[in-house]
Amino acid sequence: MNAVAPAETLRSALAGLLDGLPPKAASQAVERLIANYRGQTPTHTPILRDRSDVVAYAAYRMPATFEAVRAALDAFADTVPQWSPASHVDVGGGTGAATWAVNATWEGARPVTVLDWAEPALVLGREIAAANPELKSAEWHRSRIGAALSVESTDLVTVSYVLGELTAADRAFVVDAAASAARAVVIIEPGTPDGYARVIEARDRLIGAGFRIAAPCPHSAGCPIVPGEDWCHFSARVSRSSLHRQVKGGSLPYEDEKFSYVAATRFPSDPAPSRVVRRPQIRKGQVLLDLCETEPSLRRETVTKRHGLLYRAARDADWGDAWPPPQED
Repeated sequence: MNAVAPAETLRSALAGLLDGLPPKAASQAVERLIANYRGQTPTHTPILRDRSDVVAYAAYRMPATFEAVRAALDAFADTVPQWSPASHVDVGGGTGAATWAVNATWEGARPVTVLDWAEPALVLGREIAAANPELKSAEWHRSRIGAALSVESTDLVTVSYVLGELTAADRAFVVDAAASAARAVVIIEPGTPDGYARVIEARDRLIGAGFRIAAPCPHSAGCPIVPGEDWCHFSARVSRSSLHRQVKGGSLPYEDEKFSYVAATRFPSDPAPSRVVRRPQIRKGQVLLDLCETEPSLRRETVTKRHGLLYRAARDADWGDAWPPPQED
């Protein structure tokens, strides 16, 4: 995988976006965007309304979206090691974070179409993509993301951080449109109870359309998590930009982006035997792993020093990893 180069190129492309935009305007735009993304009221108008909004979004949110989508795609790619998408449609792609993440996961140029209803986002996305030779030919089309959505046949459809902006009816239509067009669909939402609920809703629709779940679930049966008691989500580490520090304060050079996701395919995949669904707890001489298993079920496994190499692997295991690790030849 080629994750480092696109990530560095993206950071370089985003640098300087705020030049000419007053710091107060950038902060106000970011705060309004945060309120929208945390809100629960779907909108029928684009959240990204003008250049200031789009620049603020790209500088503030695009790195986090990129890292979350890349983490989801990496987990998916591990289940289909012989496959890479020959084409990609990014639904509601905005400034193209998921497009960059796909390129980071499967290097090389491919036909890419980004659909969004915010023209300023598409314009800026095209500008940023010009920094990546493998994305220069991507097409950016204005499209209503909802009941009027039309998706051409493609290998991969991504829908990232979009469903929360839609009504229930539009969410269903978008997922169905993706399922009708693609051989693989990856949906990413914020790692909140509401975001997880939207992912589970989409997961059910994909299974109903004949897809099988590749990641993060080790199975295509019902989720064993009891609604209202917990939610499935993961974490991706994001380097904080100067705008992050300006808006949020604090001194840490990074923050953790929480996300929920589902990856589903119409072709064979090899899901993980089980998935680490919480941050591992490392204690003296043992590691506690909370696992989602194939049955399906949730189980805590205790790995101790007596397990030898497996214990060393458990100490290195991260939230979201497949478990157990693959056997080395």
